[in-house]
Amino acid sequence: MSDMLVVSSKIKRFVQEKAQFNTSSEFLSELSRQVENICLEAIEKTRDSKRKTLKARDLS
Repeated sequence: MSDMLVVSSKIKRFVQEKAQFNTSSEFLSELSRQVENICLEAIEKTRDSKRKTLKARDLS
């Protein structure tokens, strides 16, 4: 995996505010990995459409 793609402090704060849960580094690493995969899939959809701009529709 490449660099961390999520802002750990913001994710931790969000989870704490919503559910009063703690967030493990393992969770943050996996979340970042999944964000990376979502981005890679969107890149492929954008390429297939012969565009150079990722759009919301590339997420589905």
